[in-house]
Amino acid sequence: MQAESRLVVQGAAWAGGHALALLVVILALLLAATATGWWAWRRAAAPGSMDRWRLSVSIDWRTAFGLGLMLSGALFFAALAGQLHPGQAMGQADQAFTLALRASAPPAALQAFAALTHLADTATLTALCIAVALALVVFGRRLLAVGWVAAVAGNGLLNETLKWVFGRGRPLDPDALGLAQGYSFPSGHSSGAVVAYGMLAYLALRLLPGRWHLPALLVATALAITVGASRLFLRLHFASDVAAGFASGAVWLVLCVTTLEFLRTGRRPVAR
Repeated sequence: MQAESRLVVQGAAWAGGHALALLVVILALLLAATATGWWAWRRAAAPGSMDRWRLSVSIDWRTAFGLGLMLSGALFFAALAGQLHPGQAMGQADQAFTLALRASAPPAALQAFAALTHLADTATLTALCIAVALALVVFGRRLLAVGWVAAVAGNGLLNETLKWVFGRGRPLDPDALGLAQGYSFPSGHSSGAVVAYGMLAYLALRLLPGRWHLPALLVATALAITVGASRLFLRLHFASDVAAGFASGAVWLVLCVTTLEFLRTGRRPVAR
């Protein structure tokens, strides 16, 4: 077991030393996967536009897919949370990753991440939440407005609750390139970026012409990943905090979208 722990810590140190290159590779793979998944989804769905994309009351493949995503995210979050106890290999790996990242991150990248991280600040997401909600109400999309507010605000409450439950301290780094208060697990910026920009992508799928659908998904994916990564490069969170934030945010996002789709299709019949 100790040998396995040493390998995990060594792997984390290597990843921290090559964090920027790994981020580029991971981002490229996720963008490719998003585009491929979108293409496959479109082929599997009924011909036409996103007007036919729905979750019916009966369990179909789309419902099963959403439930599978939520279950996978919840299990992944639980696995990370189970490793928070003192002496677990994950804590040592987090420290090794952070120390290696501190020594290897180029100054130009740090400046870029210091700007990107503000895209998921509480003030930013609050202003975005209010602006989008008002726009949806003005254009008569009240159900979407309620769903949007519930998603963004609800994720904030969920994240604060989880932080309080687990009570994990932040990395002890006097040279951290930013200020952050409160507990560390899970990362609120990571979950907030997933939910807010994921919901914006969902709104784009519902409201914009088809040519904007894939770009909206790609931009949302890129923003969520880079904002989460910014918390690592600024040394305000451990790697497991960011991973847990992605997981909790994804679960909440899928739950909100699934609920909205059930409410939408329950209001009027959908032509087959």
